[in-house]
Amino acid sequence: MSTEIPRPEHPRPQFQRDDWLNLNGTWQFAMDFSDSGSQRGWPGDPSGLDREILVPFCPESRLSGVGYTDFIPCVWYARTFSVPASWSSRSVKLHFGAVDHDTDVWVNGTRVGSHEGGQSSFAFEITRALVPGENTVVVRARDDVRSGRQPAGKQSVRRDSFAAWYTRVTGIWQTVWLEAVAPTHLDAVQVLPDLGLGGFTIIPRFAGMRPGLRFRATLTAASGEQAQRERRLEAGGALFLDAPGARCWSPADPHLYDLVFEIVEEDRVVDRVTSYAGLRSIAIDGNRFRLNGEPLFLRLVLDQGMFPDGIWTAPSDEALRRDIECGIEAGFNGARLHQKVFEERAHYWADRLGYLTWAEFGDWGIDGLQFFPPAHGADVMQRGFDNHLAEWLSVVERDRNHPSIITWTPFNESQRKPGREGLHDRAVRRAVAQTRALDPTRPVHDVSGFTHVETDVFTAHEYEQEPVAFREKFSAVSPGAKEVPGAHAECAYQGQPYLVDEYGGTWWTEDAEETASWGYGQRPASKKEAIDRIEALTEVLVDHPHMAGYCYTQLTDVEQEQNGLYTADRVAKFDRARVRAIFGRDPGHEGESDE
Repeated sequence: MSTEIPRPEHPRPQFQRDDWLNLNGTWQFAMDFSDSGSQRGWPGDPSGLDREILVPFCPESRLSGVGYTDFIPCVWYARTFSVPASWSSRSVKLHFGAVDHDTDVWVNGTRVGSHEGGQSSFAFEITRALVPGENTVVVRARDDVRSGRQPAGKQSVRRDSFAAWYTRVTGIWQTVWLEAVAPTHLDAVQVLPDLGLGGFTIIPRFAGMRPGLRFRATLTAASGEQAQRERRLEAGGALFLDAPGARCWSPADPHLYDLVFEIVEEDRVVDRVTSYAGLRSIAIDGNRFRLNGEPLFLRLVLDQGMFPDGIWTAPSDEALRRDIECGIEAGFNGARLHQKVFEERAHYWADRLGYLTWAEFGDWGIDGLQFFPPAHGADVMQRGFDNHLAEWLSVVERDRNHPSIITWTPFNESQRKPGREGLHDRAVRRAVAQTRALDPTRPVHDVSGFTHVETDVFTAHEYEQEPVAFREKFSAVSPGAKEVPGAHAECAYQGQPYLVDEYGGTWWTEDAEETASWGYGQRPASKKEAIDRIEALTEVLVDHPHMAGYCYTQLTDVEQEQNGLYTADRVAKFDRARVRAIFGRDPGHEGESDE
């Protein structure tokens, strides 16, 4: 395998320390179909791991060097590492960007922690398990997308991909790294932009607090230091940093301020973290969005974050950036990040490039949400919802400082199944309430499509391909309307911003003989017919006086689903100028609230 480190960039640009060590690369690996690795002593002696894998790519992917796509109930990893001598007086953390799904970790045979969840980041303090010189880390990941309790996104519950379900992801699929921290260090920092006051509220959280220390925050821009403040180290102690000139972040001007957070003792820096932030506000005004007080019409594209060679994992940091550039080049001002938690580097590039996003959880796979068997009892459904909530909230806390994220969506196409309506509604309400508590600065979109329960944004999914019929379906939408697509007796439309956040999906491939692929509706007879249909459907929504935006399905082809504006290899299917003219057009109305 390659000796180069894949995905070498720091995985957390908003919370970065200088002393870190990337552990991506070649690891020892084994697929444990009988889940008997512990009985064989692998936590303490992983010499039985009989093959290699390239981390951070999952074993189903080509980039991993394994490429095994059938069900894998359990996988094992092992590698050695040495801790730099300069870290000797500090604690060492072992970080995982994401591992699917249930993870146990040993260092030198000592169990250092476990984690449940396939899409969220986590870390373990491993100092007590380290020895001088060479150390060995062993990772076990168990995965069962058919259990009914795992939020799994679009991972197929059948042996092969089918319909809108794709190749599974097992084990490590994001960067693994080590980090040195002081005994007293920053655990997290929440950054709240306040456009009205012209600055940022900084709320730090500390680990290992002791007397005599102070927290210092510094705000800088290209012109130099903008503000610096410090205060005594204490739980809940916030401070405010003025941003002179208050330059706003927006798609037209994605300006970012640099931040430095420090714990200091007299004139000595105990801990130092670099970050950045954007000064912007997102608000709902009647049935419209406002960004920085100005009307905003959302021209979004559905992005599933899938790569032919890496599946959930981008082959490079440049590939993450390129996907956003593809969206911008096609005329969109943002994306709905669909059925997957995107890695932090994706949000970083959205921040840098001025790309608005709706962050969504990969919730499919929970019994009660999935469309295909097996089905389980109410107890499994409740366990699945509990797992969903715990992991979703950790994702919100991780990503809430990104200015590009303007809406949270914890569920997609959930259904109130007969006899389980109460369980479903309670789960959705809990997710909405706790998301609002963690982040009161953004709208919460409870369920994209199908069954709304309590939501700041109202949406519908509609794949009608005939423009006249498509227009008729949404003719009743207006602030005072009750009978609109997506509304039901338990959740009436109350005049929120209304979007059709899945439409189009128009099927086009150059290969007229292709039979394994699919898209929505009848495949057009020609490329011209396809792009004409896409334009006509989009015009319905842009010209609708009461629409707050739309989300077109989709950015790229994904495996058998051949309805992207780009192929899976990111090659444009249609004339770029024509596509940009279609999706780059804002509505003729001024976007003022209809209330």
